[in-house]
Parts: sequence; structure tokens; C-alpha cells
Amino acid sequence: MTKKRPRGPDVRRLRQLLAGARPHHTVPARMEVLSATLVGCPYVAHGLVGSAAIPEHFTASLEGFDCVTYVETVLALARASDAAGFAEELRRIRYEGGEVEWARRNHYMTDWVRRNARAGLVRPVSGGALATRKEKVLNTVPGLPPRKARFSCVPKAKLGAFEPRLKNGDIVLFASTKTGIDVFHCGLLVQKDGGWKLRHASQSAGRVVETDLAGFLKANRTSGLVVVRPLDVAGAASKGAS
Repeated sequence: MTKKRPRGPDVRRLRQLLAGARPHHTVPARMEVLSATLVGCPYVAHGLVGSAAIPEHFTASLEGFDCVTYVETVLALARASDAAGFAEELRRIRYEGGEVEWARRNHYMTDWVRRNARAGLVRPVSGGALATRKEKVLNTVPGLPPRKARFSCVPKAKLGAFEPRLKNGDIVLFASTKTGIDVFHCGLLVQKDGGWKLRHASQSAGRVVETDLAGFLKANRTSGLVVVRPLDVAGAASKGAS
């Protein structure tokens, strides 16, 4: 059976989200507000349409997410001023050069970070002496040739020393302990109730949830954390950003 071409987002819902975030003057601040609004949305696996054998179709749903599409959607909303801008930002975030092609999709999160940092959308938060270097061969996406990836991450045992470098709205990636893949999960960080919370689309919970970061780390094996900070839109107000 042929898979249906995905529809665009509900325009009314999109405008409501953008209006709610408008009073906040930085991208990280808007991400904090928007990510909270989407808590409770259902987890949707394999929501993107395209493969090495199937043409890629641009998907921009606001109804459900996996961990990556949740982060991408919140970041695109935070950078956009209108509905057309949201679609443009989401394409830039998800695809190299913003071109909707399966081969240009950021299939691995180390590519996601590198390409979006190069485009000026995010910047890595350095772990300094706390970080360790990783080198892996990525080979889990059918249709892509294996290739090496090198990246730095902060071991979860050093989270306490790393916490002062974190800020609301930061994007956190969890390095995998398995062979063939770089990152197994991602989410957004917010400081709340005296600690760090992780907002993320959870497959086990079946929805977008907010959980204690420390609790998530205790329950999951990971080689470490990779953190990137969203950057403000060029020319936009950026008071308080860094």
C-alpha cells in the first residue's frame, strides 16, 4: 500500500504557538515556552516519509513527534515569525542546505549538530577538560555507506561539574554505548524546581514528557552528553542571550 503524502501543520494551531512565544525575546526563551506547550503530545515513530528507495516528502506535523522531530519542531518554531518562516526554518534544520532530499536529511545527530552549527543555528557547549573523545563507525541507516564520526561528550558521572555551563533551552544529545550509532536520544533542558528537567518525546511513555535529567541518566546507559545551544536569529532581539 502506498504511504499517503504527509500534510502540513494545522495553520491555526501554528499561529497560536507562534503568538504565545512572541513576547519572549530570545530563541532559548521561546524554546522553553514552546517545549512546555507541546508536553503531552503523542509519540509518533517513523513520522518522516522517505528512504533510499522512496522519494522524500517534507513533513511538518504539530500533532506528534519522535525525539528528533520534537527538538527540530521546537527550534523551528522558536526561530520563526510566521507560518511560512516555520516551514523554512524546519527545512534548514532537518536537511543539509535546506534541500528536501533523503540523502541530505540529517540521519545521524552528529551530522545534525555539525551542519546546524555551520549554518549558525546552534553552537556546541564545550565540556572542556570534562569531555572525552569518541570515534565510531556509523552504519545503522540502510542506504547510507558506513562512515567514521568523531565527537566529544561529557560522561554522566561528571554532570555535576558540567551543570553550571548549562542554560534553559539547551539541546542535549545522549551518546550511545552501542556500535554503529552515535546518539540514541535527545531532548531539551530547562531548569525547574532547583534541578534540570528533560523535555523529550519518550517512546516508552508514548508522549512528550518532562522528567528529571538525573533520573533519566540513572535509568539509561549512555557514553555521555553532547549539549548544543540554540542561537538567536540574525537581527532579532537577543537581550540576555549568550
